[in-house]
Amino acid sequence: MTLEEYISVHSTPENEVLESIVRDTHIHILNPHMLSGHVQGRVLSMISHMIRPNRILELGTFTGYSALCLAEGLSEEGELVTIEHNDELEDTIRRNLAKSPLSSKIRLIIGDAKEYLSGEAGLFDLVFIDADKREYCAYLDLVYPLIPVGGFILADNTLWDGHIIDPAYDKDKQTLGLRAFNDRLAADERFEKVILPLRDGLTLIRKIQ
Repeated sequence: MTLEEYISVHSTPENEVLESIVRDTHIHILNPHMLSGHVQGRVLSMISHMIRPNRILELGTFTGYSALCLAEGLSEEGELVTIEHNDELEDTIRRNLAKSPLSSKIRLIIGDAKEYLSGEAGLFDLVFIDADKREYCAYLDLVYPLIPVGGFILADNTLWDGHIIDPAYDKDKQTLGLRAFNDRLAADERFEKVILPLRDGLTLIRKIQ
């Protein structure tokens, strides 16, 4: 048994809906590794339960797994807005969300996250960034005014399978985008932050100014 398997076995199991999304994603969708998966999904759910947000924003839906995990911790009247740029995933996402009783709390938007954030998006207690890695700095700028002091941002893939410190990826645009995001965030005194070596790197961010 690997350490990763040990962690999974000793964590709360995912429910049947999430299991079916994992299975269907691996069978029918390209790049299924983009799905958050069991352990990270439980972490997202746990954080959401701890915060009990009224509104959550997710940038990057993929097949809907992480949205359902985050929605588990919403307040009774809470709402999760999730934005996916790839319109080819829309039918899959809607089908997956419809499997869960939480679907009524989730609003899916197919389109450009930056365009949505530049409009009347409203305020959010929790934001999960898991979209185009080249745009993470832009996303941070756009979500900052949408989060109250004390609000939280979660940023996924911030270790990027170790590429973040590998000189072999010095010309890779996604790696460069994540390096710029990590460096900028580290120097930004408006936030408290910590990178967790979970899966592909998950940064927890709290707005303090």
